[in-house]
Amino acid sequence: MVTFHPSATSLEIRHRHEVLTIEAWGVDSVRVRAAQYRIPAESQGALDVAPASPAPSIEAGDAHATFRHGELTVEVDFDLGAAYPEPLLTFRRTSTGEELLTESREHFWMPGARSYQGNRSGAYEIHQQFAAYDDEKLYGMGQRTHGRLDLKGLSLDLVQRNAEVNIPFVLSNRGYGLLWNMPAVGRVEFAQNATRWSVGQAREIDYWLTAAPTPAAIMARYADATGHVPDLPQWASGVWQCKLRYLDQDELLGVAREHKRRGLPMSVIVTDYFHWSAMGDYRFDEAEWPDPQAMVDELHELGIELMVSIWPTISPLSENFADYRDQGLLVGSDQGVEFHQTIRDKGMTTPMPLAFYDPTNPRTREYVWDLVRRNYLDLGIKVFWLDASEPELNPAHPGNLTLHAGPGAEVANIYPRDNARLFAEGMAAAGQEPTVLLCRSAWAGAQKHGAAVWSGDIPATWLSLEQQIRAGLNIAISGIPWWTTDIGGFHGGDSRDPAYRELMIRWFQYGVFCPLFRLHGDRDPRTPTSYAQTGGPNEVWSFGDEAYEVIADLLHLRERLRPYIHEQMRLAATDGLPPMRPLFVDHPDDPGAWEVEDEFLFGPDILVAPISRAGQRSRAVYLPRGARWVDAATGDVHEGGQTIEADAPLERIPVFTREGSSVPLRP
Repeated sequence: MVTFHPSATSLEIRHRHEVLTIEAWGVDSVRVRAAQYRIPAESQGALDVAPASPAPSIEAGDAHATFRHGELTVEVDFDLGAAYPEPLLTFRRTSTGEELLTESREHFWMPGARSYQGNRSGAYEIHQQFAAYDDEKLYGMGQRTHGRLDLKGLSLDLVQRNAEVNIPFVLSNRGYGLLWNMPAVGRVEFAQNATRWSVGQAREIDYWLTAAPTPAAIMARYADATGHVPDLPQWASGVWQCKLRYLDQDELLGVAREHKRRGLPMSVIVTDYFHWSAMGDYRFDEAEWPDPQAMVDELHELGIELMVSIWPTISPLSENFADYRDQGLLVGSDQGVEFHQTIRDKGMTTPMPLAFYDPTNPRTREYVWDLVRRNYLDLGIKVFWLDASEPELNPAHPGNLTLHAGPGAEVANIYPRDNARLFAEGMAAAGQEPTVLLCRSAWAGAQKHGAAVWSGDIPATWLSLEQQIRAGLNIAISGIPWWTTDIGGFHGGDSRDPAYRELMIRWFQYGVFCPLFRLHGDRDPRTPTSYAQTGGPNEVWSFGDEAYEVIADLLHLRERLRPYIHEQMRLAATDGLPPMRPLFVDHPDDPGAWEVEDEFLFGPDILVAPISRAGQRSRAVYLPRGARWVDAATGDVHEGGQTIEADAPLERIPVFTREGSSVPLRP
């Protein structure tokens, strides 16, 4: 027997031990939660407060109920003829009756569509299964290295790793978006026979679904539900310069001065890891950085912001370690001591175990921010690089963690989101404007804290560049409009090698049209990870005269694009529309736009077709229907809805502008 209990904004369904709720959660959107006995009072997910929306219409009978909310209708059916009936949900578009998504049973007998396998702790291994559709295309799920834009047919781990950013939001060409609002470690399978979400340990099922009419509207509803990104600061749209590690104050200032001497623009320069006295001190090593105030002041006179790297790792040699340990500010261990990584930090003769601070603990956030404020912000430093923020575990056992928010198996995926929250809350408490937090990982909702994600420690290869194109588009769909890569890749690359110089040119030509424009990498000759690292040269003049001429032109192009970029960033802040996006976002009625994986729109008026193969000097480019497209290099005009062969000499990649736009691509 099933019972229905409607209220003004929700419908509760009870069957045996299970309680299932459907609640209006923004326009055309619902939140679905299910659990044994009771819905947990606390959630660590991304859905804090329901956005305003009209009241739903709810009808309930003996074995069927209907929940209508704008363009989304949820039908609940209880098949009395089944051997083991359970309430099953079907999501439809209200105006057409079209099926968007429906639950399906794992087995015709049992289990059903929602499976709970207890572990005698009050938590469960949980499965949630939906039907699969042969013609479905799926996008999002954060940032991955599988090299695919369409995720159909893939199995993806729901866990944070270096270069694998788990944001469990998926957008379907069938006209819905779904957020798996559960930060537990698990997996999703977008298989041919079913779509199944599963986690190893959780207390409930919790997901959000919207049926907004277009991909752009779906992303807008998602931003309403999880939070809007701030407006991008004016300084952040320019050139960001970095190498693996500038060893000291003189070296960093020398690079900044040389940029200005050459007439090259620069907005940000980076003091990377090991600039500190010890991990957890969060201050400059005075032996290498004797006068950081003078350094910051000179950079500001040059129009450059200084970004500092801040790792969440705490060395046992830190002057603050006893405070972290004794005040309970560290990530705990289910078994073993509170050390979850090894590295050779300052004062160590060999790599030693390190702890991680726990940003899900409000007291940790206050303690760490106080150090950051006194040692960085008070110097005028307001840009923070939140590296290794997955957190990067060794061994990679998130289920062994215990956090203030809960067991690692249940909540570990929110670590990077709450790490960004630490700095966003701190800046707000200090009366500062929102800043850009360069993060190596994120989860749903991180964007509202100013998280800008980069694609992690990727190899310096052509295949890696090809993968980045898809990775950047999927994380844009996942609600992160601020994104970038290490131009040239991170691991390797010899600035003296002509083959690598070609890759660097092509990566810069792609990077100039990314939301953030940033050079970084550990160039040859490379050395083992430790405080002695510096990495090979990685300045724009390091790659030879031919490359320098092309790259310098791209730096000036970026300057011309900055007003256009900020127009797009304002839309990202208000409407959740990322500036870098797949063609189908602007052209959802063009079937061809849904097939293209290696082109993108940068705002509505620039179409970019990167080159990601060595020696390639032309490529096929699909031009979306519904517009005429102007070749930015030749001025030739082409009708949309066709594929053309476009030239790509070494000095440029194919770029087109929408006819009638006035984007300043030429000097």
